[in-house]
Amino acid sequence: MNYIGSKNKLIPFILENVQDVVGRDLSQLTFCDLFAGTGVVGRNFKKLVKKVISNDLEYYSYVLNRNYIGNHLPISNEAFLLQELNKLPPREGFIFKNYCAGENEERQYFSDLNGKKIDATRSRVEKWKNDKQIDDSTYFFLLASLLESADKVANTASVYGAYLKKLKKSAQKDMKILPAKFSLNGNEHLVFNEDSNKLISKIEGDILYLDPPYNSRQYGANYHLLNTIALYDNFTPKGKTGLRQYTKSDYCSKVKVVEAFEELMVKAQFRYIFLSYNNEGLMPPKQIEKIMQKYGHYQLVSKSYQRFKADKTENRKHKFDRTTEYLHILEKP
Repeated sequence: MNYIGSKNKLIPFILENVQDVVGRDLSQLTFCDLFAGTGVVGRNFKKLVKKVISNDLEYYSYVLNRNYIGNHLPISNEAFLLQELNKLPPREGFIFKNYCAGENEERQYFSDLNGKKIDATRSRVEKWKNDKQIDDSTYFFLLASLLESADKVANTASVYGAYLKKLKKSAQKDMKILPAKFSLNGNEHLVFNEDSNKLISKIEGDILYLDPPYNSRQYGANYHLLNTIALYDNFTPKGKTGLRQYTKSDYCSKVKVVEAFEELMVKAQFRYIFLSYNNEGLMPPKQIEKIMQKYGHYQLVSKSYQRFKADKTENRKHKFDRTTEYLHILEKP
């Protein structure tokens, strides 16, 4: 899944620096990914540590991480369940009526057929859960599989702040529900859907990895439709893009971000803290250094890389640009 701020390309850089500071053997440690997004960082540490704590304020992120991090044992009847979902007849439900062109030619986030397939799949998964035909682990596995499969046929320029006027090639393909694969191991992990600054007082561990929003773009707005599919609740979509109500993050506010970040440093019950932050962020490096060095030994490393960038067009030549990623490191006494 293309995702704003994804650290997929930076995993070797992050892992190398974590091991340089903490040590090569992480097998007895607890790793927390407090702003998890699609969970790519937590997924990579899951196989290296004793426990992962994953959290994000957005519900679609919780669904993805409840599968990728929370699930650690095989899913019973996985192939059969996916086969059943892919055989479902299309259904005119909430997504089709509000986020497809249909007869009114409005909000073409999905083709009409794919919108109906999303509705049919989402309804059936909920029915299976309510009828106690599937357990929670299977429920979130199927929802994560639906989110990823729907995202592949979305008629957007990778974020859901707007839709394209005409169906692009990938959006014209019929959606197929593919498995959202996760790594198996014998360890149990924790996944939360809370405000990070509130959760931080309730958890503790060894390594705290922070990847908060770094500018004014709100993830609740950019990925609102993934939340809608995940929640599948009844509301009145607002405006041309069909927005739902969402919680605004203090980390997207130039006025609030510094206070929120310092509160996190004070409350964090972790010895090692690693903060990923972009060179275009609301907090400049010197300001971050000034805050972090109050609470222990501070150091900074950086890396230039090619990042994903959402575009308003389908011109793939402009989907990526180069930027500098800072990794701020704090070791608390």
